[in-house]
Amino acid sequence: MATQVIETQTLTGGQAAIVEMMTNLWTSRAVHAAAKLGIADVLAEGSKTTEELAARTGTHEPSLYRLLRALSGAGFVHQSEPGRFELTAFGEVLRSDVPGSMRATAITELGDEHYEAWGSLVHSIRTGGMAFEHRYGMPVWEFYRRNPEEAANFNRTMADFSARFAPAILMGYDFARFKNVVDVGGGNGTLLAGILADWPHLRGTVMDQPRVIEQARHTSPALALNGRCTFAGGDFFESVPAGGDLYMLKWIIHDWDDERSVTILRNIRKGIAPGGRVTLIETIVPSGEQRSFANLFDLNMLVMTGGRERDEKEFGELFARAGFRLARTIPLALEMHIIEGEPV
Repeated sequence: MATQVIETQTLTGGQAAIVEMMTNLWTSRAVHAAAKLGIADVLAEGSKTTEELAARTGTHEPSLYRLLRALSGAGFVHQSEPGRFELTAFGEVLRSDVPGSMRATAITELGDEHYEAWGSLVHSIRTGGMAFEHRYGMPVWEFYRRNPEEAANFNRTMADFSARFAPAILMGYDFARFKNVVDVGGGNGTLLAGILADWPHLRGTVMDQPRVIEQARHTSPALALNGRCTFAGGDFFESVPAGGDLYMLKWIIHDWDDERSVTILRNIRKGIAPGGRVTLIETIVPSGEQRSFANLFDLNMLVMTGGRERDEKEFGELFARAGFRLARTIPLALEMHIIEGEPV
């Protein structure tokens, strides 16, 4: 019997874009599920049948097969023979024990609390309020305080990003003139550890919330630096460690509105050594209508924290209100920049 070919209308550009967005959403949820289940860690041992994977991950075998089939189409696994899968080079990023791992990022950013909060984006657009707080009844930082597993995934995500951006920061910024670096909101000290390792004359301090610092005192890569790094728990809305001649803040200012951002910067202005500098590592919103990571990241800040991404003029205004002058910006990847301020 001959197959009948039916002429269909080609999708318009807008229609095709919506279909692509649908499939991107489904793919991202499939990747989140694979990361959550630890599938890549099991496949790192070698190829496995769906039955073997289901037993190791505590899943329903027929449903797991459907997930793996979808992931094979996205390039994360390969079906070497019917019902048997192996990890691809592309899928290596979902392992938890490799440099450049994106497993924690996939769990945090593609699902769980971020996914639920983004479901209330319309609330943020209508009211200007945080979608996360609307969905969970508390700010995101309180949520992490109450949910240590989710907080651990988020902290791993931030540490992973710090490790990825550290080489670009080291290449893009000259640390030779400084003596004492304070990483404000520095998490477990991954970024500062990389800087101190490359610049042996430097000493540094990691400052973050007391509960984060308590963990960092036992897990930070900076512990291997022979006492050149210290740890300080505190609240940067109240004060920061004084005496630094370089204060670094990576993805901190974008978490907060203008008033609270200025408060943080004013506290740095009070403590900074003469001739010091403050550097913000943030995205800069570009002008024009091009597709932009920064513009989409800005929506994520609206949803999650009530903060925002900013353009260069807005960073200059924040600096001016806090007693600094915008000295220069240095581009990195993903529309990230080093934004340098000097005291006035």
